[in-house]
Amino acid sequence: MKRFLIILFVVIAITIMFTGCTKMEKGQTGTETAYKKISAQEAKEIIESEDVIILDVRTQEEYNEGHIENSVLLPLNDISSKAEEILTDKDAKILVYCRSGNRSATASKQLIKMGYTNVYDFGGIISWPYEIVK
Repeated sequence: MKRFLIILFVVIAITIMFTGCTKMEKGQTGTETAYKKISAQEAKEIIESEDVIILDVRTQEEYNEGHIENSVLLPLNDISSKAEEILTDKDAKILVYCRSGNRSATASKQLIKMGYTNVYDFGGIISWPYEIVK
């Protein structure tokens, strides 16, 4: 019994290690697809090296107060009705942010459920240590 518990613990630890901060959601096809939680630093490195969509899911007023350069505004409340019109390539790499990280997580889950396949949540602009456009 003791040996079984040790093996079970090792299997669980390895599973946690490999899944990390990946969130699993069911996409339109019914298969599980993951959005990835990344840091502001990782997002900045991706933005500087790849062609990505930076998606701001805050309100128009919040966006006007300051946003990440080249970001696209699509408020969380409009994701289900306007995402496919604004985000036409469901395989494009999309980096999602909001103010604190709550809405970006919700938006990332919604996008995955709508069939988007390459979604990264980097939390809130309050944790963004880099320049913003005002």
